[in-house]
Amino acid sequence: MKVLYAVQATGNGHLSRAIEITPYLQELADVDILLSGIQSDIRLNFPIRFRKYGLSFIFGKQGNIDLLRTAKSLKPMRLIYDIMTIDLDDYDLIINDFEPITAWACKIRGRKCVSLSHQASFRSDLTPRPKQKSLWAEKILQLYAPSTEYIGLHFKSYDENIRTPIIRSEIRNLNVSDKGHVTVYLPAYSKDFLISTFQKVKEVNFKVFVKGEKQKSVHGNVEVFPVGSEDWLEAFSSAHGAIMGAGFEGPSEALHLGKKLMVLPMTDQYEQVCNAVALEEMGVHVTRKIKSTFSSQIKYWLKQDEMERYDFPFHSNTLVENILKMA
Repeated sequence: MKVLYAVQATGNGHLSRAIEITPYLQELADVDILLSGIQSDIRLNFPIRFRKYGLSFIFGKQGNIDLLRTAKSLKPMRLIYDIMTIDLDDYDLIINDFEPITAWACKIRGRKCVSLSHQASFRSDLTPRPKQKSLWAEKILQLYAPSTEYIGLHFKSYDENIRTPIIRSEIRNLNVSDKGHVTVYLPAYSKDFLISTFQKVKEVNFKVFVKGEKQKSVHGNVEVFPVGSEDWLEAFSSAHGAIMGAGFEGPSEALHLGKKLMVLPMTDQYEQVCNAVALEEMGVHVTRKIKSTFSSQIKYWLKQDEMERYDFPFHSNTLVENILKMA
């Protein structure tokens, strides 16, 4: 069986999942990989057959999406060209992780497309949402990367087509400890803002991972690291707690390791707002925005009871088997 696995490369979560899933796909099928998007920091350790510009949003500096830079980065004619010209004839099955080019190419040509993604979980009304839904954001989730069939991923199996997170082997094999520091990954905030923010909590050591950073630096009680470095696994596994955005893969891994967790959903990023609702229901501390009281919030959070550990089951192989049966 010939399979095209199309992966979104905005952010690192989709690529982390691809690193885990691809070897199991390769055991059972002849697999080509397509990546589209321009905002990832992780390199894959297997060949990429297609690399497309895609459709990405750009992280801001104050916990938001940079709408102006995002608008400037869009290349709609290139996107349409890629959708209309990509050759899918050689493939028996298209597996899609929130990737718009192959999703829309399949829709236009009447081809089967199976979505395996966190975003696919929002096709169920049982997936947690805020009290006031955003109708336009819901529509974007539906239309960005449509599919004929789906398996959604979420913190809990909220519906029959939703599975618990895929935890990569690197995380499952970690030796977990507590060295007292807090590990931070907030890609929608600038390095200078994060340093000045966490320097205000002098009694705590912070290991902060910053997009675009090239080398490690130390600023009092704040250490700064490049994203994607091997330092992440060490800092994450040995942390007392983690502060991160309300994405999916990062919080899932923190829950699996049993780390005390605080999340900050990106402003105007509806998926993260929804994730924050789900995480809050699970006992995770949610902070909507960094304000003048943030230092006090960190101190209060650190004094709270430890998080319940969620030992998410290993199911990468069975997920792959079930998807291939959809061909």
